[in-house]
Amino acid sequence: MTLLTRFNHAVDHPNAGRLLLRVLLGGLMLFHGYFKLTHGVSWIAPILAAHHLPSLLAYGAYLGEVIAPLCIILGLFTRVAALVYAINMVFAVLLIAGANFWNTTEVGAWALETEALYLVGGLVVMLLGAGKYSISKE
Repeated sequence: MTLLTRFNHAVDHPNAGRLLLRVLLGGLMLFHGYFKLTHGVSWIAPILAAHHLPSLLAYGAYLGEVIAPLCIILGLFTRVAALVYAINMVFAVLLIAGANFWNTTEVGAWALETEALYLVGGLVVMLLGAGKYSISKE
């Protein structure tokens, strides 16, 4: 058995990888959700109005940044929660960060790399499902 084969066998734990991804994505988004819970979402309403969208959609931030991440972390309704999470990121990019789509930062990074990681991470969790270490078995 070669060293590479042994290494590959030692790290072949897809369910642990799913759990790690769920905890990371959900946990990081909860920081944004906590901010919304403590400061409200009223500042989002004018942004929505500028795009001719109802201000009621601002409350979707609670769903996408608090409820969905908690479900993702727990592995509860994971695929649906991950879809909600990803849709939340699409709204964030289109309404808030979209003006920077073609920009780079002062260190050469894509200006929307964080948003892209959240969005694609949510889609990956949706496609993979929660895995073995979750509340609900999909």
